[in-house]
Amino acid sequence: MTSSLRRTVAVLALSVVASGALAAEAPPIAVQFPSVDGTMLTGYLFVPARAPRTKSPAIVMMHGRAGPYSTAANGRYDASTLSMRHAFWGHYWAEQGYTALLVDGFAARGYPAGFPAHSYTSRPDALNEVTVRPLDAYGALKYLRSLPSIDGGRIALQGWSNGGSAAIATMSDEILAASGMLPQTGFRGAIALYPACGLHDRFAGGYRPYAPVRVFAGDADEEVSAARCARLVRDSNAEGGDIDIRIYPGATHGFDDPSAKRQSDPSNVAATSDAVAGISAFVRRLFNIGGRA
Repeated sequence: MTSSLRRTVAVLALSVVASGALAAEAPPIAVQFPSVDGTMLTGYLFVPARAPRTKSPAIVMMHGRAGPYSTAANGRYDASTLSMRHAFWGHYWAEQGYTALLVDGFAARGYPAGFPAHSYTSRPDALNEVTVRPLDAYGALKYLRSLPSIDGGRIALQGWSNGGSAAIATMSDEILAASGMLPQTGFRGAIALYPACGLHDRFAGGYRPYAPVRVFAGDADEEVSAARCARLVRDSNAEGGDIDIRIYPGATHGFDDPSAKRQSDPSNVAATSDAVAGISAFVRRLFNIGGRA
């Protein structure tokens, strides 16, 4: 991690970490596990620097349409070329005492570099965020539960952009059932950052998550519609769904990316600070840390 990124991470972490600095980061560990559909996936485990006294809660992380790697990966797709955003969040969760598992859902299916912006209609159905990627999320959940160091009852889901859409779909009752799981064996809750909420019209007849979902979006997003997500949330609330949304004025797509490009925008800085704090508090409630879930 560069000194510039380290300073950025410290600034972002100040919103929720009293010390204002992350501990020295251990590099993520590459692991393999099957998706529910049988595809063998690669993931990257971020583990706490200090072994917890009890089993660790965990976060499954789902990347967006650009994949988990940096645009500067130059054909090298491994733990050393993860994007700044995914590296920040993985190390951040580890600093909080959680284990984070970043799932690479694209490389095993032939698309390690992901896709450019505005390519939605040309992406293969083999990577569908409603029918396929939720199976990857549940595969990651099952893998984490196989680890003796993980508290299998306290695992949450986090996704960005296309991965945020996948997180929303993953939390639906019907997708859960299609994965052969029951609500009490699913995720404790989910976070979706700037997702596309059309979801191939899969939930046009109604969407109700089996556990709490929180959505974070910007009203200046260049790729997806925050207003459409607000409608999904409103309609789901009307059906009793525990889902909420924060929409940040002036924030763009990828507002939490630690890169200079995104963090040079004051609206993104403000959105990032609030979102990191809000997401951390939400996860603590899910995991019953310092209060009720």
